Amino acid sequence: MAEEVLRLDKVCKAYNIGLPSETEVLHDIDLTLERGQFLALTGPSGSGKSTLLNIVGLLDRPTSGRLCIKGQDTNLLGDTAVTRLRGHTIGFVFQDHHLISAFTALENVMMPLLADRGFPSPDIATKARDLMECVGLEAVSGNLAMNMSGGQQQRVAIARALAMNPDLVLADEPTGNLDTKSADSVFELMRQVNREGGTSFLMVTHNLELARRCDRIIDVVDGRIAG
Repeated sequence: MAEEVLRLDKVCKAYNIGLPSETEVLHDIDLTLERGQFLALTGPSGSGKSTLLNIVGLLDRPTSGRLCIKGQDTNLLGDTAVTRLRGHTIGFVFQDHHLISAFTALENVMMPLLADRGFPSPDIATKARDLMECVGLEAVSGNLAMNMSGGQQQRVAIARALAMNPDLVLADEPTGNLDTKSADSVFELMRQVNREGGTSFLMVTHNLELARRCDRIIDVVDGRIAG
């Protein structure tokens, strides 16, 4: 039986609870993601995709329902435990790569490892170099992030997302700012990581061509899973 990396049961999210302006943006979301699956999350702007991704990424909590990460019911965890679970289990790739522009590519990849360890060490640098090789950028690992192309920066962001060996990578429009060729290259890199490492991916995208190349497409409309 395949291992469940993610499960959402009847997850709802509302804002301004108890006020006249109370708004429910997610309604009874049921979703499972198994190890090694690559899912596309699609839907129009304002449909609730970003809210759903924030909840899955443990950046926000549902109003009701249950969210389990690797079998752990996150409703039962305090803030410190949630932060630790997020740091060790989930990697993030954003549309805007959020690299530190004045740091080198290698230094950006080292950041999650340094934040977790609290001090630099030779094995952290070695791990970061291995990841730069994995994304095909070992030759430019000493370049400042600000001097790299958009496609290269996004590859660095993927390497950074993999630094803690996450079980799940959440990608929010990772190709949205790239030209067609770079977008295809970045997507294929994520697919390679997915296939070779068994890392699960949940990717928000408006690019239906890329979505069709995923294992499943989850369509979100008006805060509900439509198909």
